[in-house]
Amino acid sequence: MEASNPSVLPFSSELFAFRLQKSLRTRDISGGKLIHSLIIKSGLHLGVFLMNSLMNFYAKTGSVSDAHQLFDEMPVRTNLSWNTILSAYAKQGRFDLALRIFNEMPDRDSVSWTAMIVGYNKMGCFNNAIGMFVKMISDNVPITQFMITNVLASCAAIGALDVGRKVHSFVVKHGLSSYVSVANSLLNMYAKSGNPIMAKRVFERMRLRDISSWNTMISLHMQYGRFDLALSQFEQMTERDIVSWNTIIAGYNQRGFDMEALVIFSDMLKDSSLKPDKFTLASVLSACGNLEKLELGRQIHAQIVRNASDASVSVGNALISMYAKSGGVEIARKILLHSGSSHLNVIAFTALLDGYIKLGDVKPARQIFDSLRDRDVVAWTAMIVGYVQNGLNDDALELFRSMVREGPRPNNYTLAAMLSVSSSLASLDYGKQIHASAMRSGEVLSASVSNALITMYAKGGSISSAKQVYNLMQQKRDPVSWTSMIIALAQHGLGEEAIELFESMLTLGVKPDHITFVGVLSACTHVGWVEQGRKYYNLMRNVHKIEPTLSHYACMIDLFGRAGLLQEAFNFIKSMPIEPDVIAWGSLLSSCKVHKNVDMAKVAAERLLIIDPGNSGAYSALANLYSACGKWEDAARIRKSMKDKGVKKDQGFSWVQIRNTVHVFGVEDGTHPQKDAIYKMMEKIWKEIKKMGFIPNTESVLHDLDEELKEQMLKHHSEKLAIAFGLISTPENTTLRIMKNLRVCNDCHSSIKFISKLVSREIIVRDATRFHHFKNGMCSCRDYW
Repeated sequence: MEASNPSVLPFSSELFAFRLQKSLRTRDISGGKLIHSLIIKSGLHLGVFLMNSLMNFYAKTGSVSDAHQLFDEMPVRTNLSWNTILSAYAKQGRFDLALRIFNEMPDRDSVSWTAMIVGYNKMGCFNNAIGMFVKMISDNVPITQFMITNVLASCAAIGALDVGRKVHSFVVKHGLSSYVSVANSLLNMYAKSGNPIMAKRVFERMRLRDISSWNTMISLHMQYGRFDLALSQFEQMTERDIVSWNTIIAGYNQRGFDMEALVIFSDMLKDSSLKPDKFTLASVLSACGNLEKLELGRQIHAQIVRNASDASVSVGNALISMYAKSGGVEIARKILLHSGSSHLNVIAFTALLDGYIKLGDVKPARQIFDSLRDRDVVAWTAMIVGYVQNGLNDDALELFRSMVREGPRPNNYTLAAMLSVSSSLASLDYGKQIHASAMRSGEVLSASVSNALITMYAKGGSISSAKQVYNLMQQKRDPVSWTSMIIALAQHGLGEEAIELFESMLTLGVKPDHITFVGVLSACTHVGWVEQGRKYYNLMRNVHKIEPTLSHYACMIDLFGRAGLLQEAFNFIKSMPIEPDVIAWGSLLSSCKVHKNVDMAKVAAERLLIIDPGNSGAYSALANLYSACGKWEDAARIRKSMKDKGVKKDQGFSWVQIRNTVHVFGVEDGTHPQKDAIYKMMEKIWKEIKKMGFIPNTESVLHDLDEELKEQMLKHHSEKLAIAFGLISTPENTTLRIMKNLRVCNDCHSSIKFISKLVSREIIVRDATRFHHFKNGMCSCRDYW
């Protein structure tokens, strides 16, 4: 009993040292300080042995200032004294003091150098650790295995393969490669530095391997997608730890083989006594979410609750992601409310956001976004993309402005999303501002931003700017770049250029995808290249082995229909291996209207209305066709049927953006504040172009009216009013860009050619199908649209 009371023990340096070690093991700081006071009372406090023991105690229990005070009071210091205080500062990352001690040391040994290298490595200062090792070699200091493992860890962390190779040569030279820890460090260094061949060679030369050796090789094979080799080595292991199972499960999950990940997880539960940890659970929950296996995810969740398994932040986020992706958004929300949003990561937030978007409700997602404590660029981008995907472009713009003011700097994904908004709004002004922002941040160099810029400029009516962006990309073009430019050229009626670009793409070995061929077939459609269209359709199927989608079928129907090959278009629809959709029958109906084929139009309209009984376009097209053929009674019958069934006709409108404000016009529009000036300008234009030889196409008025009334109606079509407003609101010689929601009529098309010549301006009109560039009395479509 007396031996437990330090105050009655005989005074002995060895006994005090023993007691200090015991206090250190139990982290008994007050006990250690009591022993320190007894050492002073006993008069042994100036002995080097006890002073070093006391310094070691204080250093390792976090009282480095006390340790340093003892160090300063020591009359005699050994290397152990210097190394103890040096190691204490290095481990805390206080390298200014550590370096001062290191430089003041009278005799540095391997322990001194190792303390600095380990400290740098531990604190993430990997280059400093490597630099310290290089200096040590020049001082001919003996190398130890612990020093080598830390240097190799630093090389692995920054991928310093060249330095790692030199360290490897030192390992061989000093005979340290037989140590398992050193061999594992070499293996890890080569694996993380991108040299799988040397990693495999090191592994094969190892006489002794532990579980870590096998785990590193399995991880390496998974990293390079060699699942067969990873599984083979996994099965060769005589002993596995939780890291072994996690490595192969996570490897499958991270590379999209989620079912395989779940199979391995099932094997682990059956064949192993090991319990899943937070990494296992995060991976299998991710796999469940990706596969939308809600029931299995519920079972794993129940097991977590029953077994009181690791309820870490990562598992909580994985549960939220799993439920959100699998249709259990409300359960995910409840978990979030229970755990709080402070630790919600971007992956879980994005999954929740996607879940709410599928439900058409982004309001809860915004509430979660606003509650996030640390909103990084990915969170901001996810929320912006959510708004874009839900058609809430104004909200996306407002949030983007907030991000620029108070959030992180937008990255290439953010800018690409905002350029998509500009494309949807056909707003060149917004697009140019984002382009300028991308140039300032350097993100304009990324392929995703450049591709989005091509689309934005093309949809905004500036094909020249789209070409300029594409030409600047040069070596950074990816398949999306080629496809974006081909589609842009096709939309603007530049079919020859689009096809030429596609042929260049093939020559350079860039592989087209199904979207590329939509652009190519569309290009052929806009210029009437029927035979070329057939050729590329067959090329897509027979050479590139791409099965046609409804979009490809629609392009071919449109190609035949525009060219007047209505029977061939009809036969093509009948031969389709999948059920024709609204677009297919709608395309045929539109062509029947252009070529005045009433009988086939009836069939197309009937089939279209079976699929979509409320489709106003089908009724309007058929009624207009009857009117164009002079069958007024049939037209009236269709319009009455439309009214009786409560089907409302799509109203045509046009809009133009002037100084960041969008001005919208309907037919005979009298709501604009400047209506008097607009109508006065239109009256003036109408008289002038008639003098130039323009003859109003009254057949475009599909009502049984007097010619004078028909002409009056034609004069006030929405696109004409938008052009008149543009002319009185912009300087001379500037380009006008007009957008229209429906196909431009024959009279407007003809009159705008005359107007472009009259006012000496280029007028670009985007209708429902394409762009028309009017200049000097000509249109880029060459009257084929």
